[in-house]
Amino acid sequence: MSPKNSSKIDYSLILILMLLCLSSLVAIYSADSSYILKQVIFYIIGIGIIAGIIRLDSDQLKKLTWYLYAFGIFLLLALIVAPEAIAREINGAKSWFTLPGFSLQPSEFVKVFLVLAISRVIVEHQDKYIVKTLQSDLFLLIKIGGITLLPLLLVMQQPDLGTSLVFLAIMIGMIFISGISWKILTPIFSFFIIIGTAILYLVIWHPDWIETYLGVKEYQLGRIYSWIDPYNYQSSTGYHLTQSLLAIGSGQTTGKGIGTNEVVLPENHTDFIFSVIGEEFGFIGASVVISLFFLLIYHITKVSMETKNTFYTCMSVGIISMVCFHVFQNIGMTIGLLPITGIPLPFISYGGSSLMGNMLAMGLIFSIRYHYKKYMFSSDE
Repeated sequence: MSPKNSSKIDYSLILILMLLCLSSLVAIYSADSSYILKQVIFYIIGIGIIAGIIRLDSDQLKKLTWYLYAFGIFLLLALIVAPEAIAREINGAKSWFTLPGFSLQPSEFVKVFLVLAISRVIVEHQDKYIVKTLQSDLFLLIKIGGITLLPLLLVMQQPDLGTSLVFLAIMIGMIFISGISWKILTPIFSFFIIIGTAILYLVIWHPDWIETYLGVKEYQLGRIYSWIDPYNYQSSTGYHLTQSLLAIGSGQTTGKGIGTNEVVLPENHTDFIFSVIGEEFGFIGASVVISLFFLLIYHITKVSMETKNTFYTCMSVGIISMVCFHVFQNIGMTIGLLPITGIPLPFISYGGSSLMGNMLAMGLIFSIRYHYKKYMFSSDE
């Protein structure tokens, strides 16, 4: 069916989300059945969020962008000054508003607000600077960096390393499609790659230098050391990783079966839900979940390529960057490929804020197809 005759409702995306929802409920039931009802409620709320945002077209989203961005910054600031009674520290991070019967992590929504803000900046910059120069490209890069830096610094104050990395992933992904010249990007990215490599080298081989000149204590680098050699730190910082590797490895090809849950693993219904999937459904079950994420990313990419609206394209790339980083980091940390950062697996891990933030992002994707006909015959929208 051609796009002009297709439905305004993206049924393919609905099917993918339904399969992810089913995977989530089965995995959470297997990990800890007491959380499954709440996850169902979170999904219902998420559906309501999609229903509320799907009718907003690109012009309306642009008008709302700075209000949403400012609201997100306000929430992040409020977390810093809020009393312990409503902003309790959990797992060493002050990232949640905790009210009776309700918890909210603002940074999960700020991710999407950041995508909208960068998208609007890119579109308005391209409209203003039709003739590109290195100066105009550098100005755009500074604007994107500034918009990202503000929420990034606030989240680092919590501190929340995982979410900080997500902000950076969103920014980098959107910079790549912003049209900024590679004459600017190549030396900048090369510089940061060299610096990052040098820091990692010093952390591994010369931690005493890090402690002496940077003031970072050796115990603060525990996550790095436990990632490199988890079994040497099995009784402390490497416990989660060694248990995760044991759970996934013990599942072998087909898994032990639903509800087995033999390997004790803290946070197995949230950050380490993939470990539960690997243990109880084996390589086949884990491959099915990964395949669903491939389908999701492929579908969003396809939708972004069909639209001729630059704002929608930028928005889609930001969401793809966000989801891809979440999936890669979460699965990577459970199998020892990456350090543990406490990032949930999108649509699968238990958690209201994370799920509703991701459903908000999907609502934006649904809105592209819903308003597709409006822009189909336009050459610049």
